[in-house]
Amino acid sequence: MSSSTNARPAAARAPFDHRMAVFGSDDAFVAAALPFLAEGLAADEPPPVAIAAPARLAALRDTLGADAKEIGFIDHTDWYTGTAANAVAQGAGYLAAHAGPGGRIHLLMEPDWAGRAGRSARESTEWIRYESLANLLFAPFGTTALCAYDTRTAGPAVVDAARRAHPGTGVYEQPSVLVRELDVVPLPPPPLSAARLPGPEAVCAWSAGLGLPAADSELFTSAVVEAATAHGPVIEILAWGEAPACLVELRLCRAVDDPLAGFVPPPSGEPAPGQGLWFTRQVCAYVDVRDGVPGDGARIRVQYA
Repeated sequence: MSSSTNARPAAARAPFDHRMAVFGSDDAFVAAALPFLAEGLAADEPPPVAIAAPARLAALRDTLGADAKEIGFIDHTDWYTGTAANAVAQGAGYLAAHAGPGGRIHLLMEPDWAGRAGRSARESTEWIRYESLANLLFAPFGTTALCAYDTRTAGPAVVDAARRAHPGTGVYEQPSVLVRELDVVPLPPPPLSAARLPGPEAVCAWSAGLGLPAADSELFTSAVVEAATAHGPVIEILAWGEAPACLVELRLCRAVDDPLAGFVPPPSGEPAPGQGLWFTRQVCAYVDVRDGVPGDGARIRVQYA
C-alpha cells in the first residue's frame, strides 16, 4: 500500500491478495478471522494485525487467550478516521513502518460502517470505490487483506456492491468497470447563484466571505490550486455552498484519464503542496471527478467539509 516500503524486485513480489468475509454475528467473525490470522502467523512476515470494532477485537482476544499476544489489534475507529483517500494514506504509512519486504503482512480490516463510511449513500459509494481501486493501488505488493463486512452495520446493498470489488467472490468487476459505473450517477448541478471566480487563488477570499475560518480558507484554497495545477488549464471556476461545506467546481480543457488520480501515495508520508490531487483528496471531505463526453474536458468538484 505504499511506494515507500522496502520492496523486493518486482519479479519476487507476491501479488496483492484481496479477500472478503461476510458475517452476521461476532461468532461468525471469529470463525472467519482465526484461520486468516493463523495463516499470517505461519507466513514469513511480521505478525498479522486485526483492525476491527472493539467488540470484535474483544471476542478475538477471548478466543485466542494467551495466543492473542502474537497478534496486533487496532480499533477501527483509530484506523478509519476520515475519507477513503485518508484510509489509503493510513495504510501506506502503516506498511512503510511495519510490513515485511514487498509489503508482506496479513491485515484483517473491518471498515467502520457505523461511522463515516455508512452515514450516507454517498459515503458508502466512496468506500466501495476505495475497495475497487485497492486492487490497482496495491497490486505490486505482497500484502494479504481480508475485508470483513458485518451485515448488521453494512447492510445488504453495501455487501453486494463490495463483492464486486473483491476478486474471488464470483461477481468481481474490474476496477475500470465498477468505478465507471459509480461515476454514471450525475452530480447535482451547481445552483444558478453559483459565483464565478477569476482563478483558483480567489477561493480564499470567497470562502472567508462565507465565514470559513482563515486557516481553513487557506487550506481549502491550496487544495483547489493543487487540483487546478495538476489537471488544468481551467476553463471556468464555479463556487457555492455555506461554510464549512464550501464547494468549488473546476471545469477543465481536458479529461482526467487516470482512475487513480489523487489516490497514489507520494513518497512523503504527509500531505504537502506540490502533490496535486493527492493533496486535494487528503484535505477535502469530497472530491468528485467526472469526465464529459468524448472530446470534452472533465469537471473536478471539491467540497471542503
